[in-house]
Amino acid sequence: NTCSPPEDNLSPLYIILIFTVIGTECIIGIAANGFIVAINAAEWIQNKAVSTSGRILCFLSISRIALQSLMMLEITFHSTSPQFYYKDGVYDTLKVSFVFLHYCSLWFSAWLSFFYFVKIADFSYRLFLKLKWRITGLMPWLLWLSVFFALCYSMFFSYGIYTVYCNNSFPIPSSNSTKKIFVTETNVVNLVLLYNLGIFLPLIMFILAATLLIISLKRHTLHMKSNATGSRDPSMEAHLGAIRAISYFLILYIFNAIALLIYMSNIFNANSSWDILCKIIMAAYPAGHSILLIQDNSGLKRAWKRLQSQVYLYLK
Repeated sequence: NTCSPPEDNLSPLYIILIFTVIGTECIIGIAANGFIVAINAAEWIQNKAVSTSGRILCFLSISRIALQSLMMLEITFHSTSPQFYYKDGVYDTLKVSFVFLHYCSLWFSAWLSFFYFVKIADFSYRLFLKLKWRITGLMPWLLWLSVFFALCYSMFFSYGIYTVYCNNSFPIPSSNSTKKIFVTETNVVNLVLLYNLGIFLPLIMFILAATLLIISLKRHTLHMKSNATGSRDPSMEAHLGAIRAISYFLILYIFNAIALLIYMSNIFNANSSWDILCKIIMAAYPAGHSILLIQDNSGLKRAWKRLQSQVYLYLK
């Protein structure tokens, strides 16, 4: 007898529901990130250059397209070809690729938050002013350094973390017989240590940059309110909108980081309710964050409205 997947008691309806929810999130995320890449690529072709924020967005969007494509591939293999999915080499390769792309996405999100903080925040410290002047030239190097760091660090997950084997004597409930079933053992201590070391820098950088930017914008907003004449100031509305957007980014980022740790640790049974929830959160984060980026970026928002108008005219 061949090995059975640990979750072979899932009903087809439940599998279809999982595919539908996570697949929809991934498709929305791939479409939104594809749109961001296309707009910045068009800018590069037209102007022979792309802005620093556009460069970061391209790195971030490409990593997310690859990540969500991998998520769909993993879910497909996991549900339809468990014998292939649970092969030692395949399982480790998928996990390492997943960690690499997720680390890239976290790093690029952190650099985007850091870049906006440096460019928008209003602090008079000498070091901050010097960083504001040099950040444009430093950012391409920082992005490629993040890719190198994510690649090197993800390699540690290919050894000593996961062990997959076939248990030949798994008892069948209400029966005296046994069956073969795949078993995945995870070295949770090593995983948590490696994961925390790998995510610590981008997580702290994102939180600090987002928090300091919120403080700066809030302080500027309060100053504008004290000088307001009674009419609604568009600049103040823009600052309030930026504060809301950054707060949403921060919440999404933290939830995604926690979900990734829980999912990678395998502390819940495969396709249990908690395992599915982690997958839904990890698929929702790239899609939700990318949609917010389009809504809060004036250039991307204008391009999205033009695309909507063209689609409407074409359908009409």
